[in-house]
Amino acid sequence: MARQTAQDLADLIRKDPGLVTQVERTDEGWSVHVEVVELRRIPDTMDLMALYEVTVDDHGGLEGYRRIRRFVRGVPGEE
Repeated sequence: MARQTAQDLADLIRKDPGLVTQVERTDEGWSVHVEVVELRRIPDTMDLMALYEVTVDDHGGLEGYRRIRRFVRGVPGEE
């Protein structure tokens, strides 16, 4: 379910899916946190990343998403 949620988000926002960093049960379904590469840079340690919270129902259907924060992949103390 978490991998499919990450792929659904990536398809929706047209970005490459990254890591699923959190899965949490809620009263309405699930909350899934997904890291996404928003802007690729050279070197890749300078990629602009974003953390999204995606809400899905009990059947894995995407209900909504929001970007929680943006950060540079290789900057210490940002995660």
